[in-house]
Order: sequence, then C-alpha cells, then structure tokens
Amino acid sequence: MMSMDVPGSAQRVGLLAGAGRFPISFAEAAKKQGIKVVCVGVAGMASPELAQHCHIYQEGPLARFGYAMRVFKRHRVDRLIMAGKIEKTVLFQSWRIFRLLPDFRTLRMWYSFATSNRKDDTILLAVIREFERDNFHFDSALDYCPELLVKHGFLTRRKPTEAQWRDIRFGWSLAKEMGRLDVGQSVVVNDMAVIAVEAIEGTDRCIRRAAELCRRGGFTVVKVAKPNQDRRFDVPTIGIQTIRTMHEAGGRVLAVEAGQTIIIDEAEAVELADKLGIAIVSLNADEVEQHIAA
Repeated sequence: MMSMDVPGSAQRVGLLAGAGRFPISFAEAAKKQGIKVVCVGVAGMASPELAQHCHIYQEGPLARFGYAMRVFKRHRVDRLIMAGKIEKTVLFQSWRIFRLLPDFRTLRMWYSFATSNRKDDTILLAVIREFERDNFHFDSALDYCPELLVKHGFLTRRKPTEAQWRDIRFGWSLAKEMGRLDVGQSVVVNDMAVIAVEAIEGTDRCIRRAAELCRRGGFTVVKVAKPNQDRRFDVPTIGIQTIRTMHEAGGRVLAVEAGQTIIIDEAEAVELADKLGIAIVSLNADEVEQHIAA
C-alpha cells in the first residue's frame, strides 16, 4: 500500500503514456490504491488497453503539449507521471514539422534548446520545464509502484557460465559509460567484444542488430541505469517482449541492475526465460565494479 508521504496521496494523477506495458502496470497499481488516473496516451504509441485501467483516457498527438495540458486542467490534475516508450525516431524523419504538426507549446519547448543537444535527458527535462510553466509537477511512477523494481539475485534457474560472467563484467562498465554520456542503457557483448550499443533505436532493435552481426548467437545483454538516473523518466525496463526478442536473436544472458530496473509482468517474463533457456541475473553495481577492479 502507498505510504502517506508519497506524492500520489492526492485523489487523482495525470499520466502521459507512451508505448509498452509500463503505463498499464502503473495505472493498475494506482487504481488499486484508490487513485484516479487521468491519462493522455500518445496517439499511435499508447496501448488501447490503457482505457480499461484509467478513470479518464484520451489520446493526443505526440507534438501537442497544449492539448495534454488542457485535458489535465479540465480534470483538475496537477501531478503528472511519464511512463512508456516514445519512438524518438519520428523526430528525425523528413518533413517532421508537417508530419507532427506541433502546437505553440511544443515548438517553444523544442526551440528553447536550439543551440543545445538532442539527448534523451535534454529533451525530457525540457518537456518537464514546459509543463512546469503551467504549474504541473512530475513525480516518478516508482513512487506509486516500487514493487516493479527488480530485486537482487538470480531470477531464472539457468545461471551464466564463467565466460558469460566475464562478458557481464566487461559490458557493465561500458553500459554505465554509455548511460553517463546519455547515449543508451544497453550493450550487447560476446567473447569480450562489443557487438552492439543501444542508441535512439531502443533495446529491442539493438538486440536485433546484434543478431545480424553475431549470427552464431550466444551473446549477453547488459542493461543498466544511468549513473545519475532521473527516476521521473527513462528508467531501464525489461519484460516479456525483451525475452522474446532475445530468444529470436539468439541471446542467452540478460544482466540488469538491481533496484534500478523495472521488470514488467515479472512472473510471466521469468517463466518464459526459463522455458527458452535464457538466464536473467540482477546485480548491484558495487559487486560488479569489485569484480572489474579485481
């Protein structure tokens, strides 16, 4: 149950929802706690299933912040959550202005950092600042559903081999550095060589690219939080789809950071991994770094 000091102790909360099951898991957790969820799902990305779990559900275009703000104001919501994946590749398509048709609020946000970079943190913090202009406040979804964070230890019956442990330790420091640079959260390693590094395409596409480059399979995926992870957005997330993608690509080990990674539908994901012979291990950063130093 939710403690009284959790920001969501209000009767309702707003949800900006992207793709995947994370927004659904959040909405379910909030509903169990008696919190009404007013959701604006990103059109073409958010799951239609969300409507079943939210008090109010409406869809809006990705580049219409003004629309989302009006929905939340209409329903007396001032605390917001971001959850779900946003396909950022749409921001780099040809004729993006005409495809997205952004409103004034979105254009102002986008050009507020015209001389800066377009890294994930840069963009998402700019989104938060734009909403804060209208007195909205963003919380972390994990304030409401901390049980989604993966616990430490072996999640599956199968455990990494000694060679796979070497790949985990090798990939961990590289993944942390990619996170520090705000490039991505995942690296794919095989025989102490980096096969693929996640960037704008996301984890699943990174794993599929690794399959093209390492056709024999057997590789290890390491996914970690950024060194200074802002839990209001972009928390590393795994689930059933991650396991399916790894199986199709030939991956054998998934190493994640304990207490920093969200696992969606944990029981089902672990059961599937056991069935497909994939090892999932959840590690603390300190223990990995000690092994690296040794």
